[in-house]
Amino acid sequence: MFFGEFEHALDAKGRLIIPAKFRELLGTSFVITRGMDGCIFGYPAERWATLQAQLDDLPLTRKDARAFVRFFYAAAECELDKQGRVMIPATLRQYAKLEKQCVIVGVSDRFEIWGAEHWQQFETETAANFDDLAENLIDF
Repeated sequence: MFFGEFEHALDAKGRLIIPAKFRELLGTSFVITRGMDGCIFGYPAERWATLQAQLDDLPLTRKDARAFVRFFYAAAECELDKQGRVMIPATLRQYAKLEKQCVIVGVSDRFEIWGAEHWQQFETETAANFDDLAENLIDF
């Protein structure tokens, strides 16, 4: 399970250190893609295969399904270098507005990569509404 919050800097070549704790869970290769809320989602290969099967079951005749699948599959298969860094493709860096400082957050079966400013904004808004969120989800 991925959990925790880590700050790392994106280098000039677009590489980002993945926390050691997460590298152990990722294995030799993993997938990153556009996520919700303006961040990047990262999945171990096994979890990506499960998601792929679910996406393949979406009806091709539905416009929203086609759009979501296209958007989500604009992904990158990644490998870590010897320093534990991953190259974030330019398209994903632009999507998530990653500049220098990034935040990597563990979220159960995936991890997320956020631009530090965007994460701070999300965190502030969520903290202000946390009690309401919990109350609305209590019956899940």
